[in-house]
Amino acid sequence: MTWDLLIADYYAGLEILAAIVAIVIFISSLDDLFIDVWYWGRRIYRHFTLQRRNYSKLTAEQLLERGEQPLAIMVPAWQEHDVIAAMVQNMVEVLNYSNYVVFVGTYVNDPATIEEVERMKKRYRQVVRVEVPHPGPTSKADCLNFVVAEIFNHERETGIEFAGVVLHDSEDVLHPMELKFFNYLLPRKDMIQLPVASLEREWYELVAGTYMDEFAESHAKEMVVRESVSGMVPSAGVGTCFSRKALASLIGSTHNKPFNINSLTEDYDVGMRLAGLGMESIFGVFPVTFRVRRTAWGSKGKARELLVNMPLCVREYFPDNFRLAYRQKSRWVLGIGLQSWEQIKFQGSLAAKYLLLHDRKGVVTSFISILAYILVVQFIIFHVGLSTGWWDSYYPSMFGEYSIWRTLIYVNAFFLAIRAAHRVYFTTVLYGWEHGLMALPRMVIGNFVNCMAVARAWRLYLSYLFRGKKLVWDKTMHEFPTGAQLARKRQRLGELLQSWQAVDEGRLAQALEQQASTQTPLGRVLVSNGWLDEETLAEAIAYQADLPRVNLTADLVRGHAGMLPVDLAIRHRVIPLGLNKAGGPVVAVASPLSPEAVDQLTSVLKVAPLQRIAREGEIAVALRMLREGSGTAPKAVPTGPLLGDMLIERGLLRKDVFDSAMRDYRPDQHGRIGDYLVDRRVIPRDVVEQVVQDQRKFFAEAQS
Repeated sequence: MTWDLLIADYYAGLEILAAIVAIVIFISSLDDLFIDVWYWGRRIYRHFTLQRRNYSKLTAEQLLERGEQPLAIMVPAWQEHDVIAAMVQNMVEVLNYSNYVVFVGTYVNDPATIEEVERMKKRYRQVVRVEVPHPGPTSKADCLNFVVAEIFNHERETGIEFAGVVLHDSEDVLHPMELKFFNYLLPRKDMIQLPVASLEREWYELVAGTYMDEFAESHAKEMVVRESVSGMVPSAGVGTCFSRKALASLIGSTHNKPFNINSLTEDYDVGMRLAGLGMESIFGVFPVTFRVRRTAWGSKGKARELLVNMPLCVREYFPDNFRLAYRQKSRWVLGIGLQSWEQIKFQGSLAAKYLLLHDRKGVVTSFISILAYILVVQFIIFHVGLSTGWWDSYYPSMFGEYSIWRTLIYVNAFFLAIRAAHRVYFTTVLYGWEHGLMALPRMVIGNFVNCMAVARAWRLYLSYLFRGKKLVWDKTMHEFPTGAQLARKRQRLGELLQSWQAVDEGRLAQALEQQASTQTPLGRVLVSNGWLDEETLAEAIAYQADLPRVNLTADLVRGHAGMLPVDLAIRHRVIPLGLNKAGGPVVAVASPLSPEAVDQLTSVLKVAPLQRIAREGEIAVALRMLREGSGTAPKAVPTGPLLGDMLIERGLLRKDVFDSAMRDYRPDQHGRIGDYLVDRRVIPRDVVEQVVQDQRKFFAEAQS
């Protein structure tokens, strides 16, 4: 009897707790219902009223016709060496805009990211690296403040006044029309926020899929309602464009610190402050076409490319790891749900106060959702016990047939069905019906991720309040789409260098004439005339071929010299670099190998070599090292031209003649290349000797 009473008491306690949970869920659901009703009411109203007014929608032609204003793009980067180069490369490649400068903020104690940004800076003239003078991580806002200061300093130095400044993260994938859209709305609008969407994931990537679902609904529905209800749009931290007036006003109101360094969600904070300054914000919805890769169910994993109509937005990959996901979301909860209570409180109009409460309810309701799951499981166990007869002692239930509590459960179930229907609908619109169906089980996974995020946010915030532990920029590992996942423009070398602003049109035309007369590769012509540096040329070749870069050292060259016969290395101008982690042979080249060269190297190495692009000068000196054998050498490989290159560049020897002669060259039999060419009667000795003297003079000057 004692156990029966204890179990009955426990069950009664569960019912009381369930009643409390039901009340909280009901109140939260009323809030969600208001957002839903407002959204659909606004959508229906606009459909009929705009149709009656013969309202003409904004077109791409209107965006393209407007003259380009100078724009700045700021990208804060802390430990982003794995994605920042790919992001900048893709951004410069796809943007249908020319009048812009990219400012990337890096920390002094993050050399890997600095190296990658400097590499992009050499490749793209519109890239500027901004150094945060103190060690990181601090906060994203701190990094951005230094970037903004450099933007205004750049204006003073160049006499250019930027019409707007766009905020992006180092994992963002941009649409070609993004800057055109901002350019059209500036300076009439003070802050323009684009939607944010997750790049498409596979159906089984459940954690990452929760981001697809949540952003699809929130940025298609809630952001629209927010703007309509309050006239205030919070920045999403990416895809946000600030007018120059807005940024100057922020600087004036905060003593040169436009972004709040004490907030981990400076984007949310800055949106509220701009509204307080009377700035006009807009959530920009403009339909465009995206090319996406999608794997249909039953297609055996084969992806197909589709053209999908959706709003102009910023896309990115979000974590597919449970721990990484809740750690990332905990920063959002910290800033929006907890720090805003302390820093923003309840400012603004009644509508603004309501939306603040709507944003902050998650610090409580995320726990309630998981508690509801736990209660449901226990009630199922008890009802199984009741039906099987092993448990039959209980007090009269609160949730009787006609009780108000049972009615409340039915109402909440109806609200849950509405929530699920909306989630399925908005996910289907962006990603297709397959992902729309997967949104249902992902709702449960998302609730667990959000609960862990809120729990971690509370722990960090309480440590900050009571132990004084500083809240810093919590690094999230980012992923950027590969070249195979992104549509890439294929350009000739000259067109590519022009698009990078590395060489002007006049010099390019002269170089093309020299190339035609001497058969010298275009890049070598540009470098030999001093119109292009070797580093930029190597970056361009690597970009064209979609191959990684490599910097050669004397130790690296000599350490793997035995991998290939010297004559084969010289003939094809390759430098063996050892094996990668998977055991594949790696070689350095100045330009991609021909199929014939790959076949010959494969016959020796037994496996096709993996190619890495090095500077032409590095390859030249490394080949000289291989030919001369062991000896002392500097750690770095200096740059300098080979004899054959100098003969071709000066028009003294045709490249096809040189290549034909070198097919039979064997360094152990024929000695120096100059003597070999003279013996083969390819070129007179006096010409060779003159060029050799110039070559020695070049190296003497380089060493001095």
